[in-house]
Amino acid sequence: MVEMVAQKDLRFRESVTNHYPELLNPQAQKFLVALHKKFNGERLRLLNNRKKQQEYFDAGNFPSFPAETQAIRNGNWTAATTPNDLQDRRVEITGPVDRKMVINALNSGARAFMADFEDSNAPTWDNCMQGQINLRDANLGTIRLEDERRGKIYELNKKTAVLLVRPRGLHLDEANLEINGTSASGSLFDFGLYAFHNTKTLMEKGSAPYFYLPKLEHYLEARWWNEIFTFTEKFLSIPHGTLKATVLIETITASFQLDEIIYELRDHIVGLNCGRWDYIFSYIKKFRNHHDFVVPNRDQVTMTSPFMDAYSRLVIQNCHKRGIHAIGGMAAQIPIKNDEQANKNAFEKVRLDKEREVMNGHDGTWVAHPALVQVALNEFDKHMPNPNQKEITREQDVITESDLVALPEGTITEDGVRKNINVGILYLEAWLRGYGAVALYNLMEDAATAEISRTQLWQWLHNRVRLEDGRIFSTDLYQSLFDDELESIKKISFYQSSESRIELASRLFDEMIRSQEFEEFLTLKAQPYL
Repeated sequence: MVEMVAQKDLRFRESVTNHYPELLNPQAQKFLVALHKKFNGERLRLLNNRKKQQEYFDAGNFPSFPAETQAIRNGNWTAATTPNDLQDRRVEITGPVDRKMVINALNSGARAFMADFEDSNAPTWDNCMQGQINLRDANLGTIRLEDERRGKIYELNKKTAVLLVRPRGLHLDEANLEINGTSASGSLFDFGLYAFHNTKTLMEKGSAPYFYLPKLEHYLEARWWNEIFTFTEKFLSIPHGTLKATVLIETITASFQLDEIIYELRDHIVGLNCGRWDYIFSYIKKFRNHHDFVVPNRDQVTMTSPFMDAYSRLVIQNCHKRGIHAIGGMAAQIPIKNDEQANKNAFEKVRLDKEREVMNGHDGTWVAHPALVQVALNEFDKHMPNPNQKEITREQDVITESDLVALPEGTITEDGVRKNINVGILYLEAWLRGYGAVALYNLMEDAATAEISRTQLWQWLHNRVRLEDGRIFSTDLYQSLFDDELESIKKISFYQSSESRIELASRLFDEMIRSQEFEEFLTLKAQPYL
């Protein structure tokens, strides 16, 4: 690590050559150090609590609605008022923080854009820091990109989407920075830099910094974030409640504590979002050691699966009871070139998904590609004439603990195994090259879908499941299919080039599948090689 002059508590990793002084000025450093000193210790304790919780699940248990918070669930309370520019969130687009994506997403016609430092961003130092510059420039209205090769200039339209920012989850460190001798928190780093550099600019426009909070597993983690928001408002001398958050409900445990999460953030929260892909990943991961609790091919697990449908309806019910938005899940489809019928089928699938969400009572939804914005808008405009539909209470729904963990029916097939191997390797290879959002087989894949792929393979292999054709998924069968898929990947010319990291990606992926100890996140395993 290299010591900095401005803040003796903050040091760079030796490999970092660009210190980005325009972002990490002495005042910003002071704020980041203050956040770390006050909140990083509790972050580490919360992560340790997750380990204890996993031991409870490994013993054969399932989550339950917390007994100690029954009064909160039964209480007649609501969250604080939602700002005007977040009242209508009918379609939101998401993606990484590279400059072109930021401009295109803000110009997409969506009501909001979630700029992502997490699952669709490979957290290289330059990706994260350039992302902060891009968001700062977007808020200033000065962001611009010249693509000389294509002869195109990218600039913001007069009307743009509202910007929300997703920092990294609690489990991720900022590996290039140490504060007080320990790795900085990715959560605090991403949040802190954005809040420090953009609050004044946004407030002068009548807005404020808005955030998406990922992968919360317990209401105490929501309390941690709320304390960070309150501390930041005091540090920046802005009114309490200025900063706003939408929480991604993308872990199975969070769905048992929806009221509690809203309550802990009640002065700052404006919505919950159904992060469907990470939710499926969490569902498999948490119960991976339960006997006979095996999830079928990921393509067979949809929002109509009983446990997914129950979670979606519970989010709507709890959000509207507390006066906040319920945002639906991601449509990962992307346009299919040179196949008109396949493209039409993909768009129809998106339309049906969005129709179901708006008819269920969601106030908005997510898409991954600008071409899907209008498809989703059409459905929400047709069925939701007002800015939102918080008046839909779903009070008639009685959703039980067993509903939330109901095992989906389906099959495990050789095709399912092959797809998980193929997508997992290809995604990890791209991630190691610095790409967090990757177009694979007409879908925009991020870390969440790659996590499903490798977690299913781990669970199937360690449970020696029986495939639909009667074969046991043994180590030998896994090896045969793995080798076959890897060979087909290597026939593609790019993966024979010096740029490719296919050898490392396939080795890491294989190690994670074979390991007796399950890796909590593939990004943690791969981070040292990024």
